[in-house]
Amino acid sequence: MERGCIKSSSGEIRAILAHGNMLFTAHRDCKIRVWSFTAPDTTFRTKKISTMPRRSSFLSFPRTNSQQHKDCVSCMAYYHAEGLLYTGSYDRTVKAWRVLDKKCVDSFVAHESNINGVVVNQDDGCVFTCSSDGSVKIWRRVYRENSHTLTMTLKFQQSPVNALALSSSFSNCFLYSGSSDGTINFWEKEKMSGRFNHGGFLQGHRFAVFCLVAIETLIFSGSEDTTIRVWRREEGSCFHECLAVLDGHRGPVRCLAACLEMTKVVMGYLVYSASLDQSFKVWRVKVMPEEKTCLDYSDRNDSKTKMEYEMSPVLSPSWVDRKIRSNYFQ
Repeated sequence: MERGCIKSSSGEIRAILAHGNMLFTAHRDCKIRVWSFTAPDTTFRTKKISTMPRRSSFLSFPRTNSQQHKDCVSCMAYYHAEGLLYTGSYDRTVKAWRVLDKKCVDSFVAHESNINGVVVNQDDGCVFTCSSDGSVKIWRRVYRENSHTLTMTLKFQQSPVNALALSSSFSNCFLYSGSSDGTINFWEKEKMSGRFNHGGFLQGHRFAVFCLVAIETLIFSGSEDTTIRVWRREEGSCFHECLAVLDGHRGPVRCLAACLEMTKVVMGYLVYSASLDQSFKVWRVKVMPEEKTCLDYSDRNDSKTKMEYEMSPVLSPSWVDRKIRSNYFQ
């Protein structure tokens, strides 16, 4: 059920992130608002804590202005151990904010085009960014400093990279990226060197991949083709299989969230999806002991679950449009 809402006069919200009882929102004015919230049984209470960067006196205005993004903030990630909020923007920069005192402690140009995603490895603090320039980059904080240095650039496609997801455990670490050509590339981290080696790609979506979520050995991908695909990685290997296709939406799936739902018999997942068809859906995915997958979708009357794996040509609508305008098919 709907518990409440937050009203703001700062323009449309471009990105949102929750941690504990804190909520971070990025607005059209290129600033970040920090909120505290409580959700007791009946009411939802919020309070705005601060705005980043903070407003300051006229004398320090140039310094404050340099801390602010020059274009919309498209993505955010929070590093728990250090209390750092990372923001990626269409101005091609990444900024690190110390939440304790609301200060920008580092800012660097990360890509040659819009930054679409940022993820932090909570184990070692490495920052992963992706961009419309088709690259994924890995950044590491300099020891005992706030600055960041580039350690690797991963580029295996020319199309824009829209989303990132990290699957990390004690035994392995996999990085996934979703591209506008419909593919999902993945890399595995070497235990000794710490390098990420390209393991391959997952193909099945017809159009752009907009969002990714990785939990345990499952990966959920949302696409412009209106579907959500459920992938499973085989333990101890790079082999992936598509378990199911969820096609309850009538528009592009723009964002996903998922969490574990443990039961006595099976391991379950709750998946939340929001689409440009203006609907929000809740899915229940159960992985049976005999490794069969059972899918239960909250709006059962509108549910259409496919269990096949489709190998079809992957063409982005924007790519097709450009080719048609240039008379490519004539």
